[in-house]
This record gives sequence, structure tokens and C-alpha cells, in this order.
Amino acid sequence: MFEKVNGKVVKVNVGMAGGVAARTGAMLFYTGDVSFAPHQIPGGQGMGGGGGGLMRMAGRMMAGEHERTMLAQGTGEVHYGFAGLEVHVVQMQPGATLRVEASRLLANTAGLQSSIVSVMSSGGGSGGGGGGLMGALRGAASGALTGQGMFTTQLSGQGSAVLLAHGGFLELQVGGPLSSPGGHPQTPGQIVVDPQAFVAAYGNVQTELKTALSWRDAVGRGSGEAMQLHCVGQGVVYVQASEEKL
Repeated sequence: MFEKVNGKVVKVNVGMAGGVAARTGAMLFYTGDVSFAPHQIPGGQGMGGGGGGLMRMAGRMMAGEHERTMLAQGTGEVHYGFAGLEVHVVQMQPGATLRVEASRLLANTAGLQSSIVSVMSSGGGSGGGGGGLMGALRGAASGALTGQGMFTTQLSGQGSAVLLAHGGFLELQVGGPLSSPGGHPQTPGQIVVDPQAFVAAYGNVQTELKTALSWRDAVGRGSGEAMQLHCVGQGVVYVQASEEKL
């Protein structure tokens, strides 16, 4: 549905795509009869309810971390790009899940099911971090060291999405022959990624954030090597060729 114009721009027929959700400021130009309206990702306010002050604080973190999006509808063609960053199109297969850092998602077809989940329970691999409030707060502490977000956007269903990266993409197959453009026949059972370079995981991939150093040694370094993101399962891990935050 999305078509790459070059390494930094994609175009999409909004009518054929059934609508497109994209981060605010990503629309470059369009032709035809297209309208734009604010769009809320489900889960963006998911922790804002009960649970007292700590739960409300986690809710504010969640609401502030995901990117604001606009929904494009109508009959026309829209060109998208953002900050001169590299783009990559992911075609979603039934039953697969895409988990992507919020700042590294450019756009997706509106028919995809989307939600915001804690990185500490992404794919069930929390590494003891747990879900809910305590998992979220542990995620916040880890994020302060790694630069990785506390929450991630999860997409599933039939459609496509566009990722962003600084310096280009590395597409790493993990755990088996899941169909993917550019995949390699021999694949490792685990990939360990610098959290600052992590872009997304597609398929059935569990992520676990581990410390490579003690917390006492890691505090103050701000180094991605102090924390490592272990990716296991079956699918594709997308890594940017840079530790630059987007």
C-alpha cells in the first residue's frame, strides 16, 4: 500500500489504503480530495484512571511518550516523510505483530489494530520486570539509562506500516524462516541489540532488557552498552545504523 519514492519518502493512495494514520508533521504534500483529523492511539490514556498518584504519573508518562498522529481519509495520494530520516515499509502478515518505538513509526494503514504497551512486558518477555505499574516504573528507570522509550506501539492485522531510522536500516532475522524481504537462510536464535539502536520487532519476537553492568556502575554513564535488549522468538528485528535518538 505504501510505495517508496526514494530512501526518505513514501507515497500512498489513501482511498485504497482505507485511511492512513501518520505522525503529526509527516505529510509532505498530497493530491486529490483528502482530509486530516487528529487521531488517538488506543492505550494512550490507558493508565490514567485509578490506582492513585503513581498510576496517574505512569499514565502521564504513557500519554506523553507516544507521538501525536493525524488520520488521513478521502480519495487522493499523500506523500510522507520526516526530518530527512530513512524509511522502510513493513507489509503485515496475518497473525504477526509489529512492536515499534513510537518515535520511529512514520505511518500505518488505519485498518491495523494499534495499542500502546509497556516495553517491560513486550511479547511476554519482561525479564522479571513484570507488567502493570511496577513494570512501567522499572521501564522508566531503564529508559533513563538506555534512551529507549518506556512504552512501545504495537500493531497487528492486515495492512502496512512505515518505519523511520537514522543512518539506514539493518534487517536481522531471528529464530527461523519467517518470510521477510532480505531475510537470510541461517538465522540466530537470539539477537542482542543496543536499545538506542533498536527500531522495531516484527513477527513473534519477545524482548527482554538486561543489565550488562551493575546498576551502580551503569548510573551516570548513559551508555547503551550498560543495558542490552535481548530478542528471541521468530521474526525480524529492525536496527538503525546509529545510536541517534529520533
